[in-house]
Amino acid sequence: MKINYNFAFFDEGSKREIRRASLKAVAIPGYQVPFASREMPIARGWGTGGLQLTLSLIGKNDTLKVIDQGSDESVNAVNIKKLIEKTTGVSVTDETDNASIIQSRHRIPEVPLRDNQILVLQVPIPEPLRAVEPSEYETKKLHAENEYSGAYLMLFEQIIKYGNMSTGADHPVSVHDRYVMAPSPIPRFDNPKMNYSKALILLGAGREKKIYAVPPYTKVQSLDFDDFPFEAESFEDKKCRLCGATGVFMDELADGKTGEVYYQCNDSSYCLSRLNNIAGHEAVKNGGI
Repeated sequence: MKINYNFAFFDEGSKREIRRASLKAVAIPGYQVPFASREMPIARGWGTGGLQLTLSLIGKNDTLKVIDQGSDESVNAVNIKKLIEKTTGVSVTDETDNASIIQSRHRIPEVPLRDNQILVLQVPIPEPLRAVEPSEYETKKLHAENEYSGAYLMLFEQIIKYGNMSTGADHPVSVHDRYVMAPSPIPRFDNPKMNYSKALILLGAGREKKIYAVPPYTKVQSLDFDDFPFEAESFEDKKCRLCGATGVFMDELADGKTGEVYYQCNDSSYCLSRLNNIAGHEAVKNGGI
């Protein structure tokens, strides 16, 4: 039996409620806005917050890209794309440049975003102070009082214990010199991409029922100390074994037979695009085109 869904799955009232929360989040950068998280046909914790944002914003003329830890073809990314495509009929793409809405888990694309694009990030834990304060009531007070010594203490303890800030991902950031925010579990390498980003960045946590945002051209600064500055992962001397890219976030892999360590672009569509360009240049060089 065929089921006729409303455009983008949700009823219009649900979309309006999520849009209102999104507008408030944009108006107060970094502030966590509560919203009535809806039941979804996927389990909470698998991207329901980001999915609800995308479904509330997407229009018939939009082009969608969904990535999961740099891959367009992971199970999570493919199934989210299928749901959105089935209930909207919008075009989907693997190319960052061609997308108007990009929903992502754990990565910001390597290709710089434009001012006519929206990046939606899936968030498991939106509260940057949760590791030092379990009470939601208390964390709200700390945000209101601009009291973030707990976040700095967490980083200080990492330095004392490990000799460096060991946040491999989700390193807290200060937004617009006011609210401290969890940037979602993106690697430290991606934190600087949020700073004065041309694109609107929306972050949704379905299980925790929170939406927050980084408006375009907003200052975003990773927390650090004067004598111990923030440092992102460095791939300075590394290049992708497939496309030869440098200066991008890479996966460290090992050959199962030889044990040889090599590096490869984490952003699969970026790597494929470079490979296609290289193939095109070679064809022209060899007189093939």
